[in-house]
Amino acid sequence: MIDTQSMFKGRTPNAARLADFGFSHSDSGFYAECDILDGQFKMSVFISDAGEVSVKVIDAENLTEYTPAYVPGACGEFVGAVIYACEEHLRLIAQNCFDREVFKSQQARRIIEYAYCEYGDRLEFLWDKFPDNAVLRRKDTGKWYAAFLTVERAKLGLDGTGRAEIIDLRALPEEVLTAVDNRSFFPAYHMNKKHWYTILLDGSVPTQDICGRLNSSYVLAK
Repeated sequence: MIDTQSMFKGRTPNAARLADFGFSHSDSGFYAECDILDGQFKMSVFISDAGEVSVKVIDAENLTEYTPAYVPGACGEFVGAVIYACEEHLRLIAQNCFDREVFKSQQARRIIEYAYCEYGDRLEFLWDKFPDNAVLRRKDTGKWYAAFLTVERAKLGLDGTGRAEIIDLRALPEEVLTAVDNRSFFPAYHMNKKHWYTILLDGSVPTQDICGRLNSSYVLAK
């Protein structure tokens, strides 16, 4: 069965990116069609404004709906190939047209949007075991210049319970030493502490300042 629930869990549709991906918009949501398995099937995808995703698979030869794709536990080599092809295309939609809702603070979202406007880079969630960790990296060198994470406050030596949103950035070693104050700036979390440092995204450091530091980190990732 085509699994849309897990693929789009924790994601919200981005209207501009859906349009760039070929979706048309109506009063009820977004719609697109694509060919599957070299045109043997067509898949129509509907995404409501609330982010609910529904799929219809049509056999191109007889123009009937291919219902085995919706049956839980459906097995067989052919139906498996159809489901796999559909899910591969849906993963592209999830990755390219939806925003992850991991980082919820206004400051984190502004910095993420700044990186996209300035460099055209989107967060990459690289680890299934660590779904709350993401990176930004340069297109030309492939090197990371920022990492966004959520961590237990206690791991930063902060008072209170719950998780904090942080960003790791590159800097020259002497700049790292100057920056770290263990209040808003910390030794790099899960990164090389000589060349990286961590900033707490709680508003204690102005967003404009962090964006400037992001620019410097981008240059160092050459």
